[in-house]
Amino acid sequence: MAPSLSTKAYYNDNLLLTPLPHDPTYGYWISPGVEFAGKTERLEASGKAALDFVDYYGGEPNRFTNIFLPLTLRYRTEKDEWGFTGGFTRDNTLMGELLTTGVVLRFTQRNLWNLNPTWTRMLTEKLAFQSSFQFSDATYQDGLRLGLVDYQVFGGSAGFLYHLTERDDVQLAATYTNFHTTNAPFGLRAYYPGAMLSYVHAFTEGLKATVYGGPRFISSTTKIGGSGQESSDTVWVYGATVTQQLERASLQVSLTRDIFPSGFGLLIQTDRIGAMASYDFTETVTASLDVAGYLVSGATNIARGGTLQEQQLMYVTPKLAWHVAEWWRLEASYSYRLRDVETFAEPAMSNMLMFMLTYYPPKLAIAN
Repeated sequence: MAPSLSTKAYYNDNLLLTPLPHDPTYGYWISPGVEFAGKTERLEASGKAALDFVDYYGGEPNRFTNIFLPLTLRYRTEKDEWGFTGGFTRDNTLMGELLTTGVVLRFTQRNLWNLNPTWTRMLTEKLAFQSSFQFSDATYQDGLRLGLVDYQVFGGSAGFLYHLTERDDVQLAATYTNFHTTNAPFGLRAYYPGAMLSYVHAFTEGLKATVYGGPRFISSTTKIGGSGQESSDTVWVYGATVTQQLERASLQVSLTRDIFPSGFGLLIQTDRIGAMASYDFTETVTASLDVAGYLVSGATNIARGGTLQEQQLMYVTPKLAWHVAEWWRLEASYSYRLRDVETFAEPAMSNMLMFMLTYYPPKLAIAN
């Protein structure tokens, strides 16, 4: 077990990324947490329990608590491997959902449950069958008042993974996803079967590339009052990632298109390009840079009617971390964000500055 306690000082001159007049927001975070991991000959388990106690003042005064409870399990036999990833997250819409989808929602708390069990069976030394199931349930605090709706997602995939060589893997899978709103006076249900082909190549021990792509056949039904409207479309999703790991540095560049559920009550298409780099100046000082750009549009109509306006989001976040002592770590980060929507007279920009001090008490280890 690895406990920790962090405190953050926070400043943002445009928290909601709005083009309307606004005042800066400032505040502080207190974040206790504990990570745990354990394993036996066949079973591995790891997880985390963390809280954020947040107070904001100024332009967007607020007080809220974030909760993070992720869990990962893995059980192996000679030919089979069962896995599980999931847990519970309570955060605000400008944290995880913004960075995943690129869409700025109204500022409120989101409760998200994720359950993702998997099963892999080795058929031969090189060929494996893989299957997975997905369940997500998202609810928003005061969502309807803010124009947001709760939703659920069910889905799964099944396919084959083939080890071509020691450096090459090919995977072919069929996928299915079902999305529906749960608490709105209007309703949207959409499902999209599809297929995915992926290829992974390791050029060297530290350099690896992944490419994937496939179609999604989207069918949706929107119900408002006693009437309903159906639509269908085909969207190609794809991605490419290159990762380079060196002795003191790392670099990852990615280009992706994917479909995500949104609290606006629709499916959205997100095109994203990003890069992450880090460099260890010394054993105690590390600098990193995170850059990304998003182009977002609606993959279905909004449940209450209409379409999502095309949006663009870009951010640049440099960070410096310093292990000032064995149990203490100091971080300073700056983030510049730019958001543009078709209806904006000019893009909205924000500047965020954060300082964080973390204390890591001695780890607790229990031997068999």
